Amino acid sequence: MAKRSGPRAGSAGTPATVALGAAGVEFTAHPYEHDPRAASYGLEAAELLGLEPAQVFKTLLADTGAQLVVGIVPVTGQLDLKALARAVGASRCTMADPAAAQRATGYVVGGISPVGQKKTHPTVLDASALEHSVVYVSGGRRGLDLGLAPADLVRVTGAITARIGR
Repeated sequence: MAKRSGPRAGSAGTPATVALGAAGVEFTAHPYEHDPRAASYGLEAAELLGLEPAQVFKTLLADTGAQLVVGIVPVTGQLDLKALARAVGASRCTMADPAAAQRATGYVVGGISPVGQKKTHPTVLDASALEHSVVYVSGGRRGLDLGLAPADLVRVTGAITARIGR
């Protein structure tokens, strides 16, 4: 069951819910019982929450060699590293080391939210998100997704949009 949260909500919770509350972003919180043996945490969330998988997005970190960048893509696909590199003006991207991703974001792998990270990173949201009125991203821990308007996700993360999924 979704818990409605508003602009003042988020005084408790994860850094993501706090950041959304501070930014005045309307969102819904969707907790679920996470199974650490799940093959895909994102598909698990979609199934357990009864959501359309194309609306559920995963947050991945990549390394350009000069900086870490965030790619947000549907859980039904994969991050296209070449497309991400083009979107941020880099010559190439590789997946970031999981430990580096955790240190840079303050979140554990499998629960990395694009919102409320320890440091602001260049962020690219797959353009398919704009086809939905609501998208779901990690709330900052395994077993919590947040629903919000794609435009709000772009605004609060400073993201650009591009076709970075395949």
